[in-house]
Amino acid sequence: MNLHLSSIAFMLLRQETAFPPYVTLKRSKRARRLALRLDPKDRTFHLVVPAGMSVKKAQRFAQEHDHWMQDKLLDLPEPVPFEDGSILPILGQNRRVHVFYDSTLRTTSIHLKYNELIVTTNKEDPTARIERSLKKRAREELLALSQQKAEAIGKRVKGVSTRDTKSRWGSCSSDGNLSYSWRLIFAPYEALDYVVAHEVAHLKHMDHSRAFWSLCRELSDDFLEGQYWMQENGHELMRFGASS
Repeated sequence: MNLHLSSIAFMLLRQETAFPPYVTLKRSKRARRLALRLDPKDRTFHLVVPAGMSVKKAQRFAQEHDHWMQDKLLDLPEPVPFEDGSILPILGQNRRVHVFYDSTLRTTSIHLKYNELIVTTNKEDPTARIERSLKKRAREELLALSQQKAEAIGKRVKGVSTRDTKSRWGSCSSDGNLSYSWRLIFAPYEALDYVVAHEVAHLKHMDHSRAFWSLCRELSDDFLEGQYWMQENGHELMRFGASS
């Protein structure tokens, strides 16, 4: 009996892994049809499969869309790792990363200087430290800008947090908490400013009504440019920090 169950489990495992290495199967009770969703950060596709659908049908769907998926992956911009010599567009300005390694150091120091990101560290791979520093800087910038815009419309920001979200750049809760993708630190100022204006406008209008968009335009320094950049180039923000 146990051997029989093990054989069935093995066969199911073989079926579920018979996909290209860049496709991950994701079962969903809410899904009504098959769908492919690109994850630009991990450079993979999530194949969303309705709960009751057979694996064979999902495999056939993946095979039919294989060339399309490969083209999409080839179109993704090259990843930019956090390493010595990399160019990072931090707060609207290209900065070259300079890493100075010293095993005798007790702590890692990271700071911006003109067009450089200077890293002095005792870590052979300072990626995690650089990311932590950039997240901190992103939150500081987003907090200050959010508070400034909220004050202009007589609203108060309860709190600002940053996350590494994949599907949205910002969100606003009904109690006044704002959340942003820390990767906005790599966006041009107009784009970052637009996202902040969008979320702050939700403090007054928790919808996407005409009044909301009017306020969003009013709060944005360059609404059209910022919105256009995020729509056309937002996916590129996921390339930074990825392995080459």
